[in-house]
Amino acid sequence: MHQANSLRHLALLLSLAFPLGALAQEAAIETQVKTDSAAAASQDRIDKLDEQAATSLQAYRVATQRAESLSIYNQQLQKLINSQEAEIASITRQTEEIEGIETGALPFMIEMTDTLESIVEADVPFLRDERIERIESLRGMIDRADVTAGEKYRRIMEAYTIEADYGRTIEAYRGELNSSGDVRSVDFLRIGRVGLYYQTLDGSESGRWNSQRGSWEVLDGSYRRSVRDGLRVARKQAPPSLLRLPINSAEGA
Repeated sequence: MHQANSLRHLALLLSLAFPLGALAQEAAIETQVKTDSAAAASQDRIDKLDEQAATSLQAYRVATQRAESLSIYNQQLQKLINSQEAEIASITRQTEEIEGIETGALPFMIEMTDTLESIVEADVPFLRDERIERIESLRGMIDRADVTAGEKYRRIMEAYTIEADYGRTIEAYRGELNSSGDVRSVDFLRIGRVGLYYQTLDGSESGRWNSQRGSWEVLDGSYRRSVRDGLRVARKQAPPSLLRLPINSAEGA
C-alpha cells in the first residue's frame, strides 16, 4: 500500500518536472534567438559604419588629390601671372623708350630725306618723276602718327638702297624727252650713273645727258648702233656686250 503511494508520487513529480524542463528549454532558445538577433543587428551596424568609414576615406583621398592639384595649378597660374606682369612692364618700358627714340630720331629722318632729295636733284635726270614722288611719299609718312619710328626709318633706308642700286644696274625705259621746249617720246638707256642716253622711236636720233653742261646733246650718228644695242641688252633681248659710248666724268665729256 505504502509502496503504491510512493510510485504515484514519483509519477506525479515526473509529470510536473517535464513541463518545467520544456519551459526552461524554450526560454533558453528564445534568449539565444534574441542574442543572435542583437548580434546580427550589431554586425549590420558595424558593416554600415565600416562602409561609411571607407566612403569617407575615399572622399578624403579624392579631396586631398584635388587640393594638391589645385595647389599645383595655383602655383603655375601665379607663375603665368608673374610672367605676364613682367611682359607688360617690359612693353611699357619699351613703348616709353620708343617714344623717346622717335622724338630724337625725327629730326634725323627729316635730314636724311632732305639729303636724298639733294642727291636726286644733283643726279643724272633719269626716272625723275618716280624718284621725286618717292621722296614726297617719305615726307608724308614722316608726318603720320600712325606709323612707327622703326617703319619710317626702314622706308627711308629702303629709298637709299634703291638709289644706291641705280649705280650698279643698266636699265631701259620709255619716257618723255623735253629738249629746248620740244617734247618727244623716246627710249632711254641708263648705264649706272655714268651715262644716260636716249634714242627716238624711229632710231633716227640718239643723244645723251651732259652732266657738266646740265643739258641734253645730240650724239654723232656713229653712236646710234651702240645706243640701240645697249637698249636691247638692258631689256635682256641680247647678251651683254662692249658698248662704245661717251660717259660723264669729273672733267666732262
